[in-house]
Amino acid sequence: MRNDLQDLDGGDVRHELPLTEAGAETSPGGCADGSCGCSHHGYISDKKRYLARLKRIEGQVRGVQRMIDDEKYCIDILTQISALNSALKSVSLALLDDHLRHCVVSAAQDGGDELDVKLEEASEAIRRLAK
Repeated sequence: MRNDLQDLDGGDVRHELPLTEAGAETSPGGCADGSCGCSHHGYISDKKRYLARLKRIEGQVRGVQRMIDDEKYCIDILTQISALNSALKSVSLALLDDHLRHCVVSAAQDGGDELDVKLEEASEAIRRLAK
């Protein structure tokens, strides 16, 4: 079960259901009771974890700035920048997963034109991430 943003740190949770803050499994649409008339975004239940991860990344950016200011070795700086890119990509993929599991699934359950909109948004996001 997913009880943390394991995928932010390299774990694979593609086939697991997300958890609510209380730890109960949610439906693919994102609601603990399966009704999912939600108007919130899929990442809301993990908001604190996303923010904590982004603050760590922000600290890493400041560390790279200090490395440049301290005239550290180029390769060491590039190594840290590579780690930053990986960390940001991991957050992006986790957000995409939440979007697919909540917003797209909810639109599919509701039917109508909203599903096409959500699928196009997801496709565009994937194209941007693949660059």
